[in-house]
Amino acid sequence: MNLFKMNLRKTVSIVIVLNLSYFFVEFFMANKIGSVSLFADSIDFLEDSAVNILILFAFGWSLKARANLGYLFSGLLLIPGMAVLWSAWQKFQNPVAPESLSLGLTGTGALIVNLTCALLLLKFRHETESLIKAAYFSARNDAVANVAIIVASIVSIFWISGWPDLIVGIGILLLNLDSAAEVLEAARKEKSLS
Repeated sequence: MNLFKMNLRKTVSIVIVLNLSYFFVEFFMANKIGSVSLFADSIDFLEDSAVNILILFAFGWSLKARANLGYLFSGLLLIPGMAVLWSAWQKFQNPVAPESLSLGLTGTGALIVNLTCALLLLKFRHETESLIKAAYFSARNDAVANVAIIVASIVSIFWISGWPDLIVGIGILLLNLDSAAEVLEAARKEKSLS
């Protein structure tokens, strides 16, 4: 195995551990304080773990097989969006504000984890393989989403409403749609080369 693949494997393994660990933290807090944005982000941590686990298994596969897996990943990026829609619908019917301090602290922890993952994957972001792009886009989008969660927690201090949390949750959905489109395009390019 060449040095590039060894470095990528090591990086992806670290990213898996970080994502899976924080999924449990954020999922627990989302349920405890009733936050749509934390729920959406926790599901996204689980999805990122799954994407990176699949990347580990895809080493050595043919270009066509990796492209097909890229199609699967573009679909996986939509899963958190579906969860957000369900959670947002429930929150829309009863827009109660989650506890601001817990929301902000949990969002800050998630930001630290996601920035770490994004920085680890940064050197691989220009790779043409859709699998590697999926990992990088997921980490990048999650860091952006975490900043929005922190902002929602600050806004909720001054405007006690569930709307900031709901709006951020929908924003996370839109980020995932954009990532899915980028990964799908990378998979199409790989498929055309195979």
